[in-house]
Amino acid sequence: MEVILLERVAKLGQMGEIVRVKDGFARNFLLPEGKALRATKDNKARFETMKAQLEVRNLELKNEAAKVGEKLDGTEVVLVRQAGETGQLYGSVSTRDLAEALTAAGFTVARSQLILNHPIKTIGLHTVPVTLHPEVEVSIKANVARSADEAARQSRGEDLSVIRDEDDEDEEIAEVVESAETEEAEQA
Repeated sequence: MEVILLERVAKLGQMGEIVRVKDGFARNFLLPEGKALRATKDNKARFETMKAQLEVRNLELKNEAAKVGEKLDGTEVVLVRQAGETGQLYGSVSTRDLAEALTAAGFTVARSQLILNHPIKTIGLHTVPVTLHPEVEVSIKANVARSADEAARQSRGEDLSVIRDEDDEDEEIAEVVESAETEEAEQA
């Protein structure tokens, strides 16, 4: 089916382009969401009369998204989850969890605006892109940790996914002391 795009659609085209898409995509997404019109003779003429209004509306939405994007860019949300010793989560963090955390932080973001190619399944700092407008994309940081204290340590740059035993720490201290003693003996 051929449609006229009423706004920019990612991986499809710019506003005003006539593109060929699968019938189901047009009927189930593009047409109901108001993102396109069927490419008929009447709709082509109708689009030409609406073109100026659509461009103004698109520019307003883009400017509004840019303002929100300035505030949202780099925002860090903390998600406390249960995880094993290796840092593997017992569940996962999805777009729903991220959207709820951003809403709690004072931002209104739909799940569909968060781009998460695969669910987050480990603790740590994860960068998640957010598409506020087809032409405005910012990123947030998802700090996934076992506790609020652990999240604060991760924010400071500490890597908590590495398992550290007390025996390992004792061995490292003994190695440092031994190397210091050998350096002193060599200098003397």
